[in-house]
Amino acid sequence: MAGVKRKEYPQIGGRARETAKKVKSEPRKKVRSITPPSELEAQTDSDPIVESDTTEHSGDDDGVSWPSDDQEDVDPVIKDGARDVDNGTESSKNSKSLGKVTGPGSGSNGSHNPTASKEAHAKQKAVAQERKAAKPNADSIARAKKLWERLRIQSKVPLEERKQLIAELFDIITGRVKDFVLKHDSGRVIQTALKYGNLDQRKMIARELKGEYRGLAESRYAKFMIGKLLVHGDDEIRDLVIPEFYGHVRRMIKHPEAAWILDDVYRGAATPKQKAILLREWYGAEFAIFRSEKDYNPQSDVKVILTENPEKRAPIMRSLFELINQLVQKKTIAFSMLHDAMLQYYLNVVPGSEEATEFVELLKGDEEGDLLKNLAFTKSGSRLVSLALAYSSAKDRKLLLKTYKNTIETLAFDTHGHKVLLAAYDVIDDTVLTAKSIFSEFPTKELKQSESEQHADLLTYITSLNARIPILYPFVNKPSSILPAEDIALLKEIHNIRSTTSKKDPDIRRKELVKALSPNYLSYIANNAEALVQNSFGCHFVSEVLLSAEGDKSEALEAIANMAGSDWKISGYIQTPAASRMLKSLALGGRFNPKTKTIDLADPPLKFNDMLYEKLGSHIVEWMTDANAFVIVGLLESVDFSHKAELKALIRKHRKELQKAIDETEELVKGGKAKEEKVMEAGKKGTRLLLKMVEQ
Repeated sequence: MAGVKRKEYPQIGGRARETAKKVKSEPRKKVRSITPPSELEAQTDSDPIVESDTTEHSGDDDGVSWPSDDQEDVDPVIKDGARDVDNGTESSKNSKSLGKVTGPGSGSNGSHNPTASKEAHAKQKAVAQERKAAKPNADSIARAKKLWERLRIQSKVPLEERKQLIAELFDIITGRVKDFVLKHDSGRVIQTALKYGNLDQRKMIARELKGEYRGLAESRYAKFMIGKLLVHGDDEIRDLVIPEFYGHVRRMIKHPEAAWILDDVYRGAATPKQKAILLREWYGAEFAIFRSEKDYNPQSDVKVILTENPEKRAPIMRSLFELINQLVQKKTIAFSMLHDAMLQYYLNVVPGSEEATEFVELLKGDEEGDLLKNLAFTKSGSRLVSLALAYSSAKDRKLLLKTYKNTIETLAFDTHGHKVLLAAYDVIDDTVLTAKSIFSEFPTKELKQSESEQHADLLTYITSLNARIPILYPFVNKPSSILPAEDIALLKEIHNIRSTTSKKDPDIRRKELVKALSPNYLSYIANNAEALVQNSFGCHFVSEVLLSAEGDKSEALEAIANMAGSDWKISGYIQTPAASRMLKSLALGGRFNPKTKTIDLADPPLKFNDMLYEKLGSHIVEWMTDANAFVIVGLLESVDFSHKAELKALIRKHRKELQKAIDETEELVKGGKAKEEKVMEAGKKGTRLLLKMVEQ
């Protein structure tokens, strides 16, 4: 039977190949349209049908080419089936031939054949299994993986069974650890063996891998083995692993895989001596090659090295900067070792020199600010950023601070990040800039949030060991009350630099910062007095803010006095040592000056003593014999207390009750019946002091 050819489908005509190429160059249509039968008949009636000269068995292609998979979407009529365009009848020959377009896995009618697909997948799986079986140690790895599948379900494996499985697993891997560790699947088996094995078994694995640790660190999968060894191992295993990195630090720190494990080892596992040896290799090839094993006290401080060998300054500084610059340009900037090296470089450049300027430009050159952000969260990095702020010009300080936009909260809660904020407080003369850049990201009224949300957020700052520091630092008179020794040393260093780089007086700068923060803090105390006194950090916050803040403090003081005079005995919050210290400080109206041995009163005076005395009313006698007896002592010691004579007369009137309370407290403490002996003892001392004061 002669073939049928339509002019509408030129790919079956004489110029099929040329047309097929044009079809491939056109973009494929995402939505396929199927022509309705009625429209199809209308189209075919208008198109003349030309009978070709070819025959089914001629063997001559005559330019006919079947459309590829990419061409199937071009002609939905052919894709839809082998419908004969002549009067809607089906031609068995066309159906047989056009059915080839549907591709493999299809039957004679173009439908999918699931049996053929399953057979193909089964064959592929069989080939994959044969390839695995042909690899070395295939049987051992397969057995080990079955044991691993059982062991890794930690909660469902009894202890005795786990011991048996581990013993069997070590029988398999002993002597073959190197073969197992470099594969991603069997490497996990070794990691599980390290996790559940005993110390001797772990040491066996470590000894088998001796001499291979640098190669393992550079492996995509085996590098995790080193981490497991150091986490679950002891000092002997650590001393087997780390020395194999000596002499290769510069190469490893630039390696995409080894750099991470090297930094983890440096940061978390290495001893101070090992850290010094590793860091010294940044200073040049000399420190990697000529390394004395007898040197038990290697020095990584560049300043000390240059003091002993000043002629080595140029090569050391050049080597340091080149390696630092390479890592910065590659964006591998999160390494603690890199931050330590950068700090060593910056500490040994002359401020204002070309080296210092070039280094600061390197810090500012990162458009995304990732370098400065990463630096702020490590010990050396935060010190580096703080020193850069101290030495920089006003313009550079603004650029450096701008980098931390939307990161202030994270800095405040971080162990090292909050130091950057303290440095900014102390060196930036433009306090308006500080308020906009830093305080605007603290919970304040300007934030678009409800009052309750704002106060809840502020409470998390106040009660956090780290975040309370930048919140409270401008208010405190004695920074050592909230700062650790490390922070104090850094601020002392910054203050020495500030004397030559900042123009504004430190006291004026601090007062301007306090003025910016005061309104929100005073409002918070007025609305959340009870929540604050439940925590010792909250009590400290109340006393420092009320003694140093600027503005109207009456509502905040009234809230504290009302709380103290109302349900103090029911809640018990006000009877804690922290609350007692807070109330005494407010009653005194200022801070104790150790030089003059007097109280430096707040300006303007708080007059909290008179307010508290009125609120206590008839409860004041109970306070004299309770844990808050020292608060009453504070009222008597206060310089501007208006009811001092009245209070003394009241104490004399109740002298017998006070003495009886002292005797009862002593008996309770001696008998061990007092729930809080320290609190009771403190109350007894305060009551005795009251009796002594009225006798004078």
